[in-house]
Amino acid sequence: MEIAKIAFLETYTSEEGGGIIGAILVTDAETKPLEFRVTSPIKPTGFQKTLYGDVLVEHILVELISVPLLSAINEHVDLILVKDPFFLGANNKQGIRVVRVFNESDGKSRSSTKAEALAFSGTGEGKMMIETSKKFEAELAPIRDQLNKLAEQRNLLEPFERLKLACEQVQQQKSID
Repeated sequence: MEIAKIAFLETYTSEEGGGIIGAILVTDAETKPLEFRVTSPIKPTGFQKTLYGDVLVEHILVELISVPLLSAINEHVDLILVKDPFFLGANNKQGIRVVRVFNESDGKSRSSTKAEALAFSGTGEGKMMIETSKKFEAELAPIRDQLNKLAEQRNLLEPFERLKLACEQVQQQKSID
């Protein structure tokens, strides 16, 4: 498996109570941007919070953010990188592998039984790990090897920072308009 295009999928919660915004940045292997998409703010009502309970955040991240964003992008991506473990649920909704990147100190998600260490340490906060859902667990080692090649040249966590800044700028533009 050759990774030529990566999608970085992340959320941003606006401080003004504007809801949860989802964003996706598609890059080439050098992490140069190819496509960017953002959702409208998602603001669950009190009634939805009551009905969904503990599964509300996962529902929002998978059904209302990841599935629509992945359907909207024009680029064909080889891998989707996420930081939030709830996004791993998107593996059951579409065919592109969703892999979580996290610091060893953050711990594995409850749905994963296996995690692989990357050779690079992106933030200096201990080992950088990856995990995926059980559905694609067998592919984790080859994915790790491909990510290690890419990580020799690029910090794979840096695009998440770009996504956050882009979401903040989108929110500022909307408040000006």
